[in-house]
Amino acid sequence: MVLGILVGIGLTLYLAKSAGISEESVLTAAFYIVIFGLIGARLVHVLDNLGYYGDNPSEIFAFWEGGLAWYGGLIGGLLGGSVYARVAKLSLARLGDTVAPGGILGLAIGRIGCTINGDVCGKPTSLPWGITYTNPNSYPVSWGLGGIPLHPVTIYEIIMLLIIFVLLVWLRGRLKPDGSIILLMIAMYSFGRFFLSWLRAPKAEAAILGPLHEAHIISLVLFVAAVALLIYRKVGWAERRG
Repeated sequence: MVLGILVGIGLTLYLAKSAGISEESVLTAAFYIVIFGLIGARLVHVLDNLGYYGDNPSEIFAFWEGGLAWYGGLIGGLLGGSVYARVAKLSLARLGDTVAPGGILGLAIGRIGCTINGDVCGKPTSLPWGITYTNPNSYPVSWGLGGIPLHPVTIYEIIMLLIIFVLLVWLRGRLKPDGSIILLMIAMYSFGRFFLSWLRAPKAEAAILGPLHEAHIISLVLFVAAVALLIYRKVGWAERRG
């Protein structure tokens, strides 16, 4: 996770030069985004496992033992970036477009850690590329899935994230108006995550509304909101230019 954050910040510093955003602004924005993102990621995880943390309140703040929800991190990071942009009088849309490629690449790197410890594991599979966890400290073993080939959902997600990353870098500077890149990132990720969530083990992601997991609901909301904003901003931009 730390490596992902550092790579994300490094890439954002590089991209900020062409966006006219200073190095100091990027580093300060990164502080806000990371802090708000960690708080959001932990908060959503705790809410998703409220029964467990209600019985073990002392573990609510033990985030180093695992338990950070990406969607919570995304929402928290967006809030942190918005707060900083408003304080520093920066364009939130331009800042978001600059941060988006680094953020998605950082998540891809962070998912390597999830693959290793199995905190995001898939359902049992007979496919030849299934991953089997045997370490007694890994999450699948504690969930009764040890020694069983499981869908490598994190590897599926890493592949998806790298495709999104390449598209964002390629479209950067081509897609107008400002703010389109980060909205496209949210739309593409939430679309892919909706389908990947069906492959996650019930212990990793439990159903809360019929067959839908929490991630399904958040994915649908974010996808609709991002696409609607993309269309609205694109139409408004085209009308102003016309």
